[in-house]
Amino acid sequence: MSDRETGSPAGAAEPSGTPPALPPPALEIASGYAFGGPALDLGALLWDGVCLPGTRVRVPLSVLNRHGLVAGATGTGKTKTLQLLAEQLSARGVPVFLADVKGDLSGISAPGEEDDRVRARTAETGQIWAATGFPAEFLALGGTGPGVPVRATVTSFGPVLLAKVLQLNRTQEESLALIFHYADTKGLELIDLKDLRAVVTFLTSDEGRAELKNTGGVSAATAGVILRALTTFEAQGAGGFFGEPEFDTGQLLRTAPDGRGMVSVLELAAVQDRPRLFSTFLMWLLADLFHDLPEVGDTDRPKLVFFLDEAHLLFHDASAAFLESITRTVRLIRSKGVGVFFVTQTPKDVPADVLAQLGNRVQHALRAFTPDDRTALTATVRTFPDSAYDLEELLTGLGTGEAVVTVLDERGAPTPVAATRLHAPESLMGPVDAAALERAVTSSPLFARYARAVDRESAYEKLTGTAGEQAPRAPGPTPGRERPSGGERERPSVVEQVVDSGVFRSLARSLGTQIGREITRSLFGTARRRR
Repeated sequence: MSDRETGSPAGAAEPSGTPPALPPPALEIASGYAFGGPALDLGALLWDGVCLPGTRVRVPLSVLNRHGLVAGATGTGKTKTLQLLAEQLSARGVPVFLADVKGDLSGISAPGEEDDRVRARTAETGQIWAATGFPAEFLALGGTGPGVPVRATVTSFGPVLLAKVLQLNRTQEESLALIFHYADTKGLELIDLKDLRAVVTFLTSDEGRAELKNTGGVSAATAGVILRALTTFEAQGAGGFFGEPEFDTGQLLRTAPDGRGMVSVLELAAVQDRPRLFSTFLMWLLADLFHDLPEVGDTDRPKLVFFLDEAHLLFHDASAAFLESITRTVRLIRSKGVGVFFVTQTPKDVPADVLAQLGNRVQHALRAFTPDDRTALTATVRTFPDSAYDLEELLTGLGTGEAVVTVLDERGAPTPVAATRLHAPESLMGPVDAAALERAVTSSPLFARYARAVDRESAYEKLTGTAGEQAPRAPGPTPGRERPSGGERERPSVVEQVVDSGVFRSLARSLGTQIGREITRSLFGTARRRR
């Protein structure tokens, strides 16, 4: 019988029973992790400073769509924890998405190296360790850095997310939403940033100013702010992130030929100096998945698990609309079978409404060098269930690779708080060399599909007349995006005309740019593909 059939992931020791000499509190904690179904092994219980290899701390596979938090000070082992979780999920056939901000997660594709530290850790925790590489796909935003280019159209990105990237205030964000609304109603497709600039310029020109007079219009000052923000954004090299072919987020749900889940690693080291950009793009990926996936409810395993490193960047200086969008997406995407783990330094980095959605918790050490640190420590302790530990003392005394854990059990109830010495990852704990990474990228089946950008007729060409005909004063809706290779355009079906109409798309966006596309599913049973 295979590891998957028995519920024991590869590399985990079989339970050896709880030693009878354990004190009652430790016995109670250990019993809270004695799950009957498939589970991921995190490590062994720590009690009174001693590691107990016979007491396994685990998380049921079935609750990993209930989201989670991996937190702790810099250097405490958060990255290795998410690598450990990702490995075991892949081994279970669950696809994984990793946001690799620091550029050190590519090693998940290569077998690890056994050394004295690994041998010591596995001896302490009772882990059966075997050097193993996992199937990985490497992605990069717009092709900046090593990876298959990931692009989004401006339209699908939407005004809420774009306003976050451009650092617009509330009034400017509302004006941007109005510009998107106008483009929708007039069939002006916003594919890349020059399309958006062309629409903004048109609406503030003598020719186009009257187009929005019944809806308040866009002031010249606000348009100027948006145009300057777009110019700055492009000067930072962000223009390549918007365009076609747009990345199909369904690619993140693939499994390898051997049945293991594909680990999609978004390489962000080349853009780590633009945190607002990549954090917002991560939210677009998650929101786009939400649109397209069907409801599945509770299942025996998630369909995909997201790990968002440096998660505090998502929420820094975020507008109310952006925070509402994140909270709603996190709350609802669980029913689509997708789990989201936020990786950050302290729980206070995550808004309370989002934190309330997170059922699984791995808390590494915190530091208390300043009064602010002490306040954050006290606040963190209050977020845990009642515990047999002195958590303030414990959290400041944990070593690297140790954490305080509480997860949901198979019934959805919180497990006892468990100090844990975590297992060692079986893949390489560090990046692979540049040549190996390049080979992995260019040999990917996705490379041929996404490597080369495509610039077709859209709002810019229609408004500037560069497509061969002068744009009319008030551009009208156009037929569907897909066109035959030659001759006249095919006449769209009635359903296609309704779905592609400006009124329909305006209604969808008015209910929320990101969640709006869900209307197409509720009306017609399946989401209309945009790629």
